[in-house]
Amino acid sequence: MSANATRRMTGGAALAEMLKLHEAGPMFGMGGFQLLPFYEACRVLGVQHYLINDERCGAFAADAYARVTNRPGLADGTLGPGATNLATGLAEAFNAGMPMVAIIGDANRQHAWKNMTQEARQFDVLRPLVKEAIRVEVISRIPEHIRRAYAVATSGRPGPVLIAVPEDIAHGEHDFDAADFWFDPGTLRAQARRSRPARDDLARAAALLAKAERPLILAGGGVHISEAHEALAALAEAQGIPMAHTMSGKGAVGCNHALSAGVFGRYSRIANDLIGMSDCLLVVGCKLGEIATKRFSLMPAGVPLIHLDIVAEEIGRTTRQDVALVGDARCGLEDLLAELGPRADRRAKWCAEVPRRMAAWLDSAKDRLESVESPINVGRLMGELNKMLPADAVLVADGGFAGHWGGLLFDTKRAGRGFVADRGFASIGYGVPGGIGAQIGVGKGRRVVALTGDGGFNMSMGDLETARRVGAPIVACIFNNAASGYVKALQHAVFGPGSYQSSDLVEMNYANIANAMGCQGIRVEDPEKLAGALRAGLENTDTPTVLDIVVTRDPAKMLPAADNRTLKVNKGDRPV
Repeated sequence: MSANATRRMTGGAALAEMLKLHEAGPMFGMGGFQLLPFYEACRVLGVQHYLINDERCGAFAADAYARVTNRPGLADGTLGPGATNLATGLAEAFNAGMPMVAIIGDANRQHAWKNMTQEARQFDVLRPLVKEAIRVEVISRIPEHIRRAYAVATSGRPGPVLIAVPEDIAHGEHDFDAADFWFDPGTLRAQARRSRPARDDLARAAALLAKAERPLILAGGGVHISEAHEALAALAEAQGIPMAHTMSGKGAVGCNHALSAGVFGRYSRIANDLIGMSDCLLVVGCKLGEIATKRFSLMPAGVPLIHLDIVAEEIGRTTRQDVALVGDARCGLEDLLAELGPRADRRAKWCAEVPRRMAAWLDSAKDRLESVESPINVGRLMGELNKMLPADAVLVADGGFAGHWGGLLFDTKRAGRGFVADRGFASIGYGVPGGIGAQIGVGKGRRVVALTGDGGFNMSMGDLETARRVGAPIVACIFNNAASGYVKALQHAVFGPGSYQSSDLVEMNYANIANAMGCQGIRVEDPEKLAGALRAGLENTDTPTVLDIVVTRDPAKMLPAADNRTLKVNKGDRPV
């Protein structure tokens, strides 16, 4: 289009036009008057928008979509409760470093703060929960603001960007300069704007690793954001360095890799022991927060630690480091391998510790993975999922028990984001909407299974209707223990047997609910019938499937890695 040509359109239409230019994925939200011209333009332009039954679930779906695609997830909400309902999902994306663009309607500026219906200080509420907050005050700047949102959302540590659009901006018309409608292809997905660590820092890190006899890599979710899987495996294999991962970092390499020591931190198979034995630690794309460090007690004093992270201020925030490598995970790993040179074969014995110890741990976990007890042990479900899910499947885990059991016992079969857990904020209720977002992100050709408790399903079951309507045939596995299980287990551990307050739920048959909603519902009470139920769910690609799995009601046996009958909890401690 020639320079100085103009295009007359509403602000809402300009928003939709810019999203289309950015090859925007589906948007999850619920409409309102303030943004009506935007929704109409989405219809006309073919920008996909999915009605969600709760805006929080819309943000969760957008977050999960971003995790499996590395493209910004899109969510929207109308003025007032629509906008404030986004808060929890935005906090999840912000803490986890997920690219997202959230658009909210705002009050007509001619009448703002005159007791407008649903008006609140929503911008102030949401501002601390996003990487950047933009309020559109000049209609002509809409193209610029959308470009800015994508650039911020996908660069550095990715995160959500909020765009507040007043009613008069969305409905108003303007003669836009056609030349303003352009986009930067480098910002369409994370990791945008890659940077490399300083050369002298790489040399110092390489010197520490070269002389180490028992080095260990600790990989976080940043490996997925950076798509550093091949670079990580290349470094580990070439240099003979075992790898452990956080819950968010599961899949940094396939869990079946000979050098994979599994999850470390609050839940661990063998990794925490290896950390204690290591003489050099390389941390990659991990914030070393509470869970990963067992409330900041896990990292051994005096052991050299190299920390590679895209955000400079995260390095040294919780744990002392010897070398700070500031830069993109993939670039940093590639550069570090080039600096190290030939492999040190002397580490063969150290590497052999991993499969030996892992085999012993797996043998010790058979009581959970192959349990025949009834009510069903959640570990048996994880064992069946490990056997049955195809390599390209995605397991989405809700907060609480679902994330803990999945983080410890689920095995990815290849590198990549095959395990999606909302560890940024660990909110309950993520399972179903997270499953929807992940399913849309990976496409119908891949299977998505969502783990959630009965409490989590209670929060989001309305969006089972959304899953059916948008054609997302997820398999939702409900841990039905008629309780807020994690809370009840903690009450049992801290205060003793029988000391339960506000942690019990009414027994529900969720299979019947699913069937009534036009989905496939299967109730499973016999562990020997789990495999058949899972197979039926995976084979059903016409509708969502809900497996209502009756699991143990004993709060002493609800935790994946501890028996509360022997667990000792000190005052002020949180060991699980």
